[in-house]
Amino acid sequence: MANLDLKNIDVIVIGAGNAASNAAMAAHLEGAKVLMLESAPLDDRGGNTAFTGGALRFPYSTMEDLEPLVVDITDEERKNVEVGVYDEDRYFDDLFTMSDYRCDADMVEILVRQSRESLIRMREYGMRFALNLRRQSYTVGGKIKIFGGVAACVWGGGTQMVETWHKILEERNIPVVYEATAWELIYDGDRVKGVVFRHGREYIKCEAKAVILACGSFESNPEMRVRYLGPKWELAKVRGTRYNMGQGINMALDIGAMPAGHWSACHSVQWDVNAPTYGDITMGDLFQKHNYPFSILVNANGERFLDEGLDFHSFTYAKYGAEVLQQPKQFAWQILDQKVMPLVRDEYRVTRVTKATANSLEELAPQLEGVNPEAFLKTAHEFNAACQDDIPFDPSVHDGKATKGLAIEKTNWAQKLDEPPFEAFQVTTGVTFCFGGLKATTEAEVEDKWGHVIPGLYCAGEIVGGIYYNNYASGTGLVCGSTFGQLAGRNAAAFSKL
Repeated sequence: MANLDLKNIDVIVIGAGNAASNAAMAAHLEGAKVLMLESAPLDDRGGNTAFTGGALRFPYSTMEDLEPLVVDITDEERKNVEVGVYDEDRYFDDLFTMSDYRCDADMVEILVRQSRESLIRMREYGMRFALNLRRQSYTVGGKIKIFGGVAACVWGGGTQMVETWHKILEERNIPVVYEATAWELIYDGDRVKGVVFRHGREYIKCEAKAVILACGSFESNPEMRVRYLGPKWELAKVRGTRYNMGQGINMALDIGAMPAGHWSACHSVQWDVNAPTYGDITMGDLFQKHNYPFSILVNANGERFLDEGLDFHSFTYAKYGAEVLQQPKQFAWQILDQKVMPLVRDEYRVTRVTKATANSLEELAPQLEGVNPEAFLKTAHEFNAACQDDIPFDPSVHDGKATKGLAIEKTNWAQKLDEPPFEAFQVTTGVTFCFGGLKATTEAEVEDKWGHVIPGLYCAGEIVGGIYYNNYASGTGLVCGSTFGQLAGRNAAAFSKL
């Protein structure tokens, strides 16, 4: 910090995760002198990017469409892996239907149309991608079938993504100041001219020609969660960084920026009940428990409270976390038998997991801490009796294997719990990011409350409002950060030359 030149900065980027790194790189490639400010210390850098599993949702139609990204696809994979088709129309349909048609159509069009090219640019920078076989595929009929439209992922997951990004930034001599919390925007009523940031006990004024906010949402701030999401949300765990306190949003609102998006909703998942308050980078995202579509999910009353098989986890996991928070004592248990345990993801096999195992449902019932055992047994036996045996189970499609006669039917993947030992996993709610953010143009410029652009202010990543309402499709976040990060970087650099 002492030797860093804070003069003649063209673009300041607030944040150091995927969206911020894309923005910084794009601005740098346009000839701008860039400075990045990161609230976290070096060991905790990268925001929520460091905690992601790395899934990527973008349009494609064939294996060949993936090859500009996943350059080391083997002949064996070309022969035995079925990636399906996830074209632009399907992407549009998912984003619109999952948001109840509330999402910003113009912003969604940018995301869908430009997402693949933004990832190809990252590959050119040096980022590595892989086929998403570990978490998003099942072997059916001798073929490996990728399901849910998420065919690729970041090689090595979030921690590797952050490491690769900062190697790229270092090679380009793009400086990052750590433990530097942006405190307020320098704004003269005409244009944004820099930021004041806090470094240790010192407040430092840093002038620039443009500022890009890519510093995440407000999910780490329990007061803001309650203020916007509502009661009980202070009780949720935080899946990722502890540093997303909403400071970027508040700075922008303080100068008249327009709020946008679903401020009373968030991305939240089923998360181990004994996970720490904030994310543990040594665990990454392994406290999550996403194979609930193969389970029955019961609350403290021993009752099922949702349709576990409504859709692939990719399309329900981000809203079903909130359902758990509304249950008595804010927990639930996922109950699975040995028919499906070979299908579950690695997160079920980690040592830091809250689970119970038994050779019968009757033996399992008293081990489900906090659950009414008699009510649970009634629920489990009624579920078993309602399962239909005439439809084959297929985890790679909506198999229509449903229950019949229950108050809450399970509409897919409904198999009897009848093959011991039974395994149960206790979960609570883990919040990832909040859907409320800033109103941005299709050029990633921040708008004010009167519909005018705030000159010199841009945004990218989770701070952008208007894309997610009610729900979220897995793999969208990183791609959104990449797409709008590059857009913000290019446009901020162009503005800095005016």
